[in-house]
Amino acid sequence: MAQRHSLTIPYGAPLLAISFLACVATGLELSINNQAADFSLSTKPGPPVSLSCLVHNSSQAEELLWFRGDGRVDLKDGNKENISNICISPVNESDNGVTFTCKLARDKSVQVSVILDVQFPPHLSGEESHQIEEDKDVTLSCNSKSNPQAQAVWYMNNTTLTLQQSRHQLYQTSEVSQLSIRKVQKSDNGTYTCVVKSSLGEGRKDFHLIVEDKKPVFPKEAVIAAVVVVTVTVIFGIVARKDKIFKCFKKPRETAL
Repeated sequence: MAQRHSLTIPYGAPLLAISFLACVATGLELSINNQAADFSLSTKPGPPVSLSCLVHNSSQAEELLWFRGDGRVDLKDGNKENISNICISPVNESDNGVTFTCKLARDKSVQVSVILDVQFPPHLSGEESHQIEEDKDVTLSCNSKSNPQAQAVWYMNNTTLTLQQSRHQLYQTSEVSQLSIRKVQKSDNGTYTCVVKSSLGEGRKDFHLIVEDKKPVFPKEAVIAAVVVVTVTVIFGIVARKDKIFKCFKKPRETAL
């Protein structure tokens, strides 16, 4: 009688099989514009940018997905399999720093990303006219938007502003340059110009500062006290003369015939 032999599957074989399949899956690779690793793409506002995602090391049809940041990009049916193209048109300043990611549909861990580096010269904005009383503080804010980052310089009446440590304070970030003046004086009247320069150009913006005469300050406590005194005096005067006042309003008695 023939003996029946059972095939014993070594412990851990399923795990090895899964690992093998995972290795096969991770052999897949994606590239954007022939770049297999994440990269930054420099461009300028206006002209469109084309991004092409391609599957490598695959023996079957693979579906691709595109994402702009966390949002998924809608693709036409004929633009999903093994190779997929998207176009950003027109490129504008708001696209700067945005990440576009191509992912494998069945294994989203297989992915590659590109960050748009949209470069443009400085654009400035801010409140242009300021009216302020003497001895009060004022801040001129020059809002700057640029890439690459720019540096700001302040001028007063077309002359480089000399900063006084006790009265002037300059605060600057990548998006704003603020000039603060403590206890403004009549001599601070004038036009202040914010000039922001980068390697791509410069931006200029004028701010007009009008210093007005200091308004007289009335002591509130004294005014309130005077009103109270006048009111009380009037009330007491009315009370003291109430009999005479009432008599004025009494009807005259009818005279008997």
